[in-house]
Amino acid sequence: MTRHFTNEYFQDNPMKKPKLTILHLNLHREFFSKIAAGTKRIEYRSQTPHWKARLENRKYDVIKFRNGYFSKAPEMLVEFRGVRRYGKGKNGYYAIRLGKVLDLKRWNDAK
Repeated sequence: MTRHFTNEYFQDNPMKKPKLTILHLNLHREFFSKIAAGTKRIEYRSQTPHWKARLENRKYDVIKFRNGYFSKAPEMLVEFRGVRRYGKGKNGYYAIRLGKVLDLKRWNDAK
């Protein structure tokens, strides 16, 4: 279940602000651009022990995407709509379903 709160809700009582669970992912510029534009609605990850530990039986509210590792790299906050697992073994993959783009920082897609 995704939580939706408005800024007005928090202005009256900042102590009510929920702690969101965030999945942090890095992306190449091509994929970051497509998600920011709203044309890419699913992000894929291979079925490895690393991704199994991060995705299976975990609940997230949002995904924080970064385009690179630089401290001032573009960032985007996107609704987490769930994850599905397809296939098995080395051909298996996870499909992370993306919702609305909630926030976009330091992004200029003019390049």
